[in-house]
Amino acid sequence: MIQKAIRYISESMPPKGYEMMYVACSPILMLIILTVSGVISLLYELSTTSTTNTVIAAITPQVSKIGDKTAADRFGITEIYPTKPNGGREWYFNTSSPLTDKNFFLSGGPEKTNSSLANATSSNGQIKKQPDGSYQVYGVRKPGKYDFSVRMNVNTPDNEQWWKNVEMTGYAKVISAASNDAALDWYARGGLHIRSSPCEGVAYHSGLRADGSVFWQKEIWHTGGYTGFRGYITATHPLLGRWIGFKAIMFNINNDSAVRLQIYLDDNATNHWQKVADVIDNGGWYADTPNDLFYSGNCGRSKDYIILNAGPIATFRSDNMIWDFKDLSIREIQAPSEVKSNTLKQFATNTSSTSNPYIFGNATQEWQDKEHGIKILFTPSPEYPSVGNTTQLRFSIQDLKTGSHIKNATATITVIDNLTANIDTDVSKGSARNFTIFKNIAASNGSFSVNYHFLQAGTHQIITRVNSNNTQSKALASFNVIVL
Repeated sequence: MIQKAIRYISESMPPKGYEMMYVACSPILMLIILTVSGVISLLYELSTTSTTNTVIAAITPQVSKIGDKTAADRFGITEIYPTKPNGGREWYFNTSSPLTDKNFFLSGGPEKTNSSLANATSSNGQIKKQPDGSYQVYGVRKPGKYDFSVRMNVNTPDNEQWWKNVEMTGYAKVISAASNDAALDWYARGGLHIRSSPCEGVAYHSGLRADGSVFWQKEIWHTGGYTGFRGYITATHPLLGRWIGFKAIMFNINNDSAVRLQIYLDDNATNHWQKVADVIDNGGWYADTPNDLFYSGNCGRSKDYIILNAGPIATFRSDNMIWDFKDLSIREIQAPSEVKSNTLKQFATNTSSTSNPYIFGNATQEWQDKEHGIKILFTPSPEYPSVGNTTQLRFSIQDLKTGSHIKNATATITVIDNLTANIDTDVSKGSARNFTIFKNIAASNGSFSVNYHFLQAGTHQIITRVNSNNTQSKALASFNVIVL
């Protein structure tokens, strides 16, 4: 059955003419399709070992530049935005003696480290330097939702400006996690998060979960003012046992009337950063608590309060995990609306020589077939499709060596819906999904496109079959689209 399904997608599709077919999957057929979607890249690589999948920035992020060089922080890590001139505050983790830093506070106290959640019994948070120069941290034992509570706070001295438009950076390696939704949570724009002073506990929270998903969440007051997630997406592989770079960036826009929130990841820990989440809070992002609970905080804020203010504390947080970290930093950045164009550069993101099912944001993806000398470029438009709106799926077939378009080709496109569901939907991995097939699409000049309406948020797979009439060669490629 699986071989028949693979053959169905792989072979040329008759007849001539443009046709779209929508198929509602039965459980058995869905099992076949899901199996195909999961292994199609591997099967094709086995048939032609020179096939690779590359990720290229479609809308390249801005990176701080000094002269002709990309700006880097004190640890040598690329800056996405430059530090605010004329006294823009910077903080860097003290790698030799962190607890002597008067602006750095870790909940709990020093104690012998233990890398097992099951065996650790600490009632105090602690950090310990590792042989590679990184530090390991695990937190206060609070059995339940906030077990191994870590709060590494960076405070503001009396003579310094509070944290506002910030770029928080660091590398992490998760050693143990109690569950896949255990998360690194880096936040700013508030003060203490304690019940005795609830209105101080305001923040934008950036999350990177152990399963590789990311999100933004807003806290209007502590603890009855949390919103739901925005920008939630499965961005990368699970984090256990590997290093990954994590940047949380927040800055005011539109004359201080809204806030832009971005997450960048350096997935291979090679100092190549890619944007995976981009959220704007301009109102309408409401706390999800009942009115009586929300207004019991007496903070004088609306339920969709926009956090435009600065705050004295920025925090690196985690719960229910033990992790190593290095190169932590916080910089007060110059808001992009104020940055002059000649201080910025466009940069190409890191590329991979292997097929990666997790695409960081909706980058243009390039599938290379070295055996037949073909590459296929795929770009969704808009870059971040939304549910129910028209998305154009654009493709370009090119000669691998020259980059010239391969003409007189035909293509078949299969869209498999919702490989990973958004947290706000009730569709989960393994439930019934649908797929749509576009057959016999003409690509006379080497380019072709189709319009599609995604009906659910999540990650959707695009399988493309191309026949070149001139060279009598065939190519099979797989791409992902993230829908918000």
